[in-house]
Amino acid sequence: MTDRRFLRATDRIAHESLRGRIDGREFVLGRAARIAFPLVDLCAAPDGPRDRQVLMGTPFTILEERGSHAFGFESAHGYCGWLPLAALGPAQDATHWLAAPASHLYPAPDLKRREIAALSLGARLMVEGEEHGFARTAKGWVWQRHLRPIGDWLGDPVAVARGFLGTPYLWGGDGYAGLDCSGLVHAARVACGLPCPPDSDLQRAMPGADIAEGTELPGDLVFWRGHVAMVSAPGAIIHANAHHMAVVEEPLADATQRIETAGSGPVLRRLRPAG
Repeated sequence: MTDRRFLRATDRIAHESLRGRIDGREFVLGRAARIAFPLVDLCAAPDGPRDRQVLMGTPFTILEERGSHAFGFESAHGYCGWLPLAALGPAQDATHWLAAPASHLYPAPDLKRREIAALSLGARLMVEGEEHGFARTAKGWVWQRHLRPIGDWLGDPVAVARGFLGTPYLWGGDGYAGLDCSGLVHAARVACGLPCPPDSDLQRAMPGADIAEGTELPGDLVFWRGHVAMVSAPGAIIHANAHHMAVVEEPLADATQRIETAGSGPVLRRLRPAG
């Protein structure tokens, strides 16, 4: 009830689950939809600052429409916010997900045609057919080898994270055009079917084993105040960070010293996540 990111209410309406816990609102069940654009900002207010991004195919429950915007929550984590109403389409179960760091939608099964849009790792699609190595969806054609059936996950979150090396840093970013620290960890773990909330404070609270300095293994997570990195090898991490303004792999000791000197303090947790 106190965390705005998960409060299913505006000043006018509230989700039915809050009945008896919040006053002065109209209670609604909401309307099921899905993200129909390749990547959409989820904002604290209409046209306000970005909290996170949501990918094509993400189920979304609309609680309120106000002008050209809608307020609601995405299904994976219950993250609430505003986004453009035009970015939403009818609710539809996905059959496949994008297992490459990025791909394109084409107007026809022809790689020489001008692309319609770019897709990011994790986008979910309903495949309606195949032709010439492409999968047909309602939004266009996607190279079939970039897709996997829902449930057919990748096996190594470190390898997934390395696929984003050089990607520019973007606050709240979750896609090929830009990632922040928690966005990188979230993308890498979710692509492997592993549980992972979208923000670093939530990731730091995940269940798992606290490990001692020097015993980190690939896939473990290291947390500072407001920052997270994934251990990529003994003594090394991969992370999206504002110092490099990119996703980089570097020695853990170097990053720890720099981050502490910059004012974020010492390491708060070294986590081997459960699952």
